Amino acid sequence: MKRGEVTYRRSPLGRRTAVSLTALLAAATLASGCGIRTTSVPVDAGAAPSRVPCRVSSSDVATRPPDGRSAEVYLVCASQLVTVDRPVPEDAAGTDPVVVARALLKEVQQAPPASERRAGFATAVPAGLRVEPSRDGDPAGTLRLSSQPEDLTAEALAQLVCTYAESETLVRDGSVVLGGPGDYPPRGYLCTSQTKTRPGDLATPDALRPD
Repeated sequence: MKRGEVTYRRSPLGRRTAVSLTALLAAATLASGCGIRTTSVPVDAGAAPSRVPCRVSSSDVATRPPDGRSAEVYLVCASQLVTVDRPVPEDAAGTDPVVVARALLKEVQQAPPASERRAGFATAVPAGLRVEPSRDGDPAGTLRLSSQPEDLTAEALAQLVCTYAESETLVRDGSVVLGGPGDYPPRGYLCTSQTKTRPGDLATPDALRPD
């Protein structure tokens, strides 16, 4: 070193600062190359999606008839089957299968009241569906529908079967026996826990033959 020359040495802190700035610039370059745009403005993704309750408050439950009879019917809520308590006439608890089936069908196919709709309930059972008596030669306990059961939507058929399965009058050997207006033999339908969770997976045993 010649006399009069001044040597400047970079301090360790300066070197660290330079390295940090270089790393930040490299990260920014990589981000822009991947199509990611940096921003200093907070991003509002909106409120978290709400979940329907699938439950009706006690204050919204329909008033029961004088005899206090009620029945559980299955409606669709959040892609599952969930029961609601409905007041029903005395006939719904009788021993005549057709009378009981018609009373329960009326409840499960009617549009849910406002309180149930707010809770997320709906029905897939068509309003025009009817229940007819069994025919000669049908297995005991058979209910004939005005539409072929397989022609109903999976949700509608599951609603009906699970609602009927709650009635001892309509269950034969653990299943609900349904037929249609055609000449096809009736079938026994099962309502299982999987049916309630996934209404499209309705268990259907083989066609039943007369006893």
